[in-house]
Amino acid sequence: MKKKSYFSFLTVILAAMLMLAGCFGGEDASSKPSGDSGKKEEANKGPKVLKLNNTEEPGALHPGLAQGTHDSWILEGAFEGLTKKTPEGKIEPGMAKDWEISKDGLTWTFHLRDDVKWSNGDPVTAQDFEYAWKFVLNPKSASDYAYQLYYLKGGTEYNSFKLTKSKDPKKLEKQDAELKKLEDKVGVKAKDDKTLEITLAESTPYFLDLTSFYTYYPINKSVQEATPKWYTDASTFVSNGAFKLTEWKHKESLKLEKNENYYDKDKIKLDAVTFAIIANESTAYNMYRDGELDLVYPIPQDVLPTLEGNKEFHNGPDLATYYYNLNNKVKPFNNVKVRKALSLAVNRKEIVEGVAQGGQKPAYSLVPPGIPEGDNGDYQENGGDLFSENLDEAKKLLAEGLKEEGMSKMPKLSLLYNTNEGHKKIAEAVQQMWKKNLGIDIGLENVEFQVKIDREHAGEFQVSRGGWSGDYVDPMTFMDLFVTDGPYNDAGWSNKDYDKFINTAKTSMDTATRMDAMHKAEKILADEMPIVPIYFYTKPYVLKENVTGVFTPINKYPQYIYADIEK
Repeated sequence: MKKKSYFSFLTVILAAMLMLAGCFGGEDASSKPSGDSGKKEEANKGPKVLKLNNTEEPGALHPGLAQGTHDSWILEGAFEGLTKKTPEGKIEPGMAKDWEISKDGLTWTFHLRDDVKWSNGDPVTAQDFEYAWKFVLNPKSASDYAYQLYYLKGGTEYNSFKLTKSKDPKKLEKQDAELKKLEDKVGVKAKDDKTLEITLAESTPYFLDLTSFYTYYPINKSVQEATPKWYTDASTFVSNGAFKLTEWKHKESLKLEKNENYYDKDKIKLDAVTFAIIANESTAYNMYRDGELDLVYPIPQDVLPTLEGNKEFHNGPDLATYYYNLNNKVKPFNNVKVRKALSLAVNRKEIVEGVAQGGQKPAYSLVPPGIPEGDNGDYQENGGDLFSENLDEAKKLLAEGLKEEGMSKMPKLSLLYNTNEGHKKIAEAVQQMWKKNLGIDIGLENVEFQVKIDREHAGEFQVSRGGWSGDYVDPMTFMDLFVTDGPYNDAGWSNKDYDKFINTAKTSMDTATRMDAMHKAEKILADEMPIVPIYFYTKPYVLKENVTGVFTPINKYPQYIYADIEK
């Protein structure tokens, strides 16, 4: 799904908040559970407005261009796909009222509801879905998530077309003609306004789950063609979900209001949802304590131990892995021994218990717990630990690897992470471990989340913080990250056998065959160590007791669609 980003506001307000945070008579405000704040607020007799925090400015509030949780949390309230998830995690009808699947699993026919509309009143049509999916696959769109539509017949071929750099009108005209031929072969077709026919390249057991993912959301065709940058400003924003974007103060705040054109509007109890863009976790938590926010995620790491027993504290599993990318195209990370040395020298238990402190589980594999292996238990538990920490082996491998690269010592390194107090503390811990255990000096560099993503895609880093939250509940949502030239293979790693096993798992409908292929591929990944897994996330957040209806799917942020505020 997604790049995992962890959670400025109006400058004057933020300054005032920080001043207040420092005026508690020398008391550490962040160490007190919110239930002990002693503040009694008058009941709000106005509209029901849920106040949330988002850790970063959205990169793109366009379903076809978004690529991180800082985008998806807002998109999930503003848009809806053919299907959606229930609070129990089951798939149910969304824009589509029902569907049929051919016996071979290749053809899916979805029938849209009769009463679905865009926030501007236009009807949502099957053509909008066809247009949106082809927009994502069009190489001119440069969508990083286009690969999620490679399941469609012809999707890979269309998106993989190499665009010419020539400005010659004749060459461009020829290129457009070739692109149109490829587009017409893509397996998504609006048979009429309410019928969408999809043809897959191969049977895909988790395809229905994908139809609830944001890259598969529709976009309003007429709006996109008339106003290509519609998604960058609230005044031109058009969506089809439970809420509509009505205000966007860039790098400060956003506001979603109830969409009166939503077919299921009677189930929507909130009048609005606001997002304060706050990078500092402690600031967000203090605002929560002061009643300025109703839900905060994530929570400052030093606060987590103080919340045990607090009724407003919630925690649960998260289908996500925290790791570090090693740029395999930069010497000496091209050497597997050097990569493994760095991984074996990290004390993960010390990080989760002494730094992260959110109940996370040390990661000795890529895929986190929570994904069923058919009827054969949990995929991660079945695979078990694929490596273990070993300082003596790490020192030995580092010396051998550097020697093979003609280097007497490790050069000065830099670890890139997106601005966040939690990421900083973990980076500092790893920095100290590599210094103490291997004698390696590594500097730390923090940048905005989108800058980090851009740097990673451009290969302009040595070591970078990575995180991935599953787009759907199948090991493949993690495993296909590291295929050769994959759009999120920021480590730049390549292994033919790994690619072969992933292809087998993608094209087989037999559960045992698929899972066996992915276990074998994951073992190769652990042996080659292009990344350094650190821990499997949990989902700790605080929520005001008078807020009901929030639910937390294993692979999504806390969902506010059906939330309510008791007066």
